Amino acid sequence: MTPVAQSSAQAEKIILGVDPGTNMMGYGILRIQSRKAEMVALGVIDMRKYSDQYLKLGHIYERITGIIDSYLPDEMAIEAPFFDKNVQSMLKLGRAQGVAIAAATQRQVPITEYAPMKIKMAITGIGSASKEQVADMLRRILHLNKEDMGKFLDATDALAAAYCHFLQIGRPETGKKYSSWKDFVNKNKERQSTLTTGIAAK
Repeated sequence: MTPVAQSSAQAEKIILGVDPGTNMMGYGILRIQSRKAEMVALGVIDMRKYSDQYLKLGHIYERITGIIDSYLPDEMAIEAPFFDKNVQSMLKLGRAQGVAIAAATQRQVPITEYAPMKIKMAITGIGSASKEQVADMLRRILHLNKEDMGKFLDATDALAAAYCHFLQIGRPETGKKYSSWKDFVNKNKERQSTLTTGIAAK
């Protein structure tokens, strides 16, 4: 390996993982160095005290922006909203995800979106794995103590998104990639009403 290639292999990369939610949004930070992943932080953005949906969106934007400014991630991995029979729940979740993406693109952080099943498959090998199974496998993979995992599975889901992205780095067609807010909107025309509302709430 040449000195340049060796330096590139050892270059540090920070990945921010986000698990969108309307009452609790998880985030996890991974540091990648020499092809090894290390957890830096994980936690949740708690919005349960806000009854107004638009205040929640504003809080998401502020907190995601603050997290990005604190940890300076090179990339963000975000879980795609799951399909639910409750249209209102899907709409709210889509808005929350859109605002998180808007915050990242405003800070020029490249984003990759992963389906929930793909994340579960990457971590556990089972697409239908439970949140608890994902958390336990992450704990083993990253050699963490149980107390390091926190009490919210939203946070470990976010860390799982970040680790899934780490596993997929360098592979083609890993998920939907977005380089800007306009790029996100253009690639998600079927979610136009949700995205428009998300822009309005920014």
